[in-house]
Amino acid sequence: MTTTGVAVVTGAGSGLGRAITRKLLTAGWQVAAAGRREPELRETVLPGAWSPDATLAMSADITVPESVAALFAAVGERWQRLDLLVNNAGVFGPAGAVDELALPEWQQIVDTNLTGSFLCAHHAVGMMKAQDPMGGRIINNGSISAHSPRPRSVGYTATKHAITGLTKSIALDGRKFDIACGQIDIGNAATEMTRGISRGAVQADGSVVAEPTFDAEHVADAVLAMASLPLSANVQFLTIMATKMPFVGRG
Repeated sequence: MTTTGVAVVTGAGSGLGRAITRKLLTAGWQVAAAGRREPELRETVLPGAWSPDATLAMSADITVPESVAALFAAVGERWQRLDLLVNNAGVFGPAGAVDELALPEWQQIVDTNLTGSFLCAHHAVGMMKAQDPMGGRIINNGSISAHSPRPRSVGYTATKHAITGLTKSIALDGRKFDIACGQIDIGNAATEMTRGISRGAVQADGSVVAEPTFDAEHVADAVLAMASLPLSANVQFLTIMATKMPFVGRG
């Protein structure tokens, strides 16, 4: 069974968020593309194989509670329901070990990757509980750093491990409301954020190795597959990665 409906995608102005937004639109979803830069969001939803009525480009900062509330209020006003949240927005933040990262740097990463995802899920679940028919799906962008860290990535790694806990808690608490929650863990999709990795990334032994990447469209395909399931089925965790990247056996 293939389902469509109303979706919110965060971090939709570029990279994975743009690819996911366009993939959902092409499949027949109505999508609110959210991010901080409105011109880039409008470029994401430029007329294509979808109707302009199926899109909403909404400037929102997921670290600001009032901005997140306004985003979901706009979605409710436009479409009167929400079927899918893709919690995609995130940052690597400054590199550093635990004794090297300054508190403001740590807080920036936590605010975006963890608190931002919480705030979006908070409003999404509230809408999904209240609507008729009740229910919906949340897909969190975890990263393979939710399983195994890179050197000097304490902020990013800690928040991505925390996303796994958020995913499990939403999945558990959402059961009786027909709210499914899963996580996609991505390794080296080719975007602006991973351009440096393809040139050379520090490994656990201190060496610098150029790592393989893969087309971000495959991530969008995977998200669409997760989103297209009926709410009676859920992909709890999905790992998609460059086949030859040094993840399995990392360190």
